[in-house]
Amino acid sequence: MNRWAAWKKRLGSSLDVPLNTILNIPRVTVIGTYQVYVENHQGILEFSSQRLRLRTVAGQLQITGQGLMIRQINHEEIFVEGERIASLTFTEQA
Repeated sequence: MNRWAAWKKRLGSSLDVPLNTILNIPRVTVIGTYQVYVENHQGILEFSSQRLRLRTVAGQLQITGQGLMIRQINHEEIFVEGERIASLTFTEQA
């Protein structure tokens, strides 16, 4: 984490502001094994019925499963449903 991000993290903690608001990092909500809601994404890199890869400020988020479908999407949020969500994997930006 660079100095600016570290400073913003400390500021957010002292002001009791959620870090995803200050740092624009993804906020991921998983509902059972069927739904995933992601805020603060920066676009789709890959999509199929078995895999979704999203670009984020921190790197990439990969969602794997079966029967994946994008139910709703806008410039910052995406709502994905599937027959089964198998895994979520974050890969840091190099």
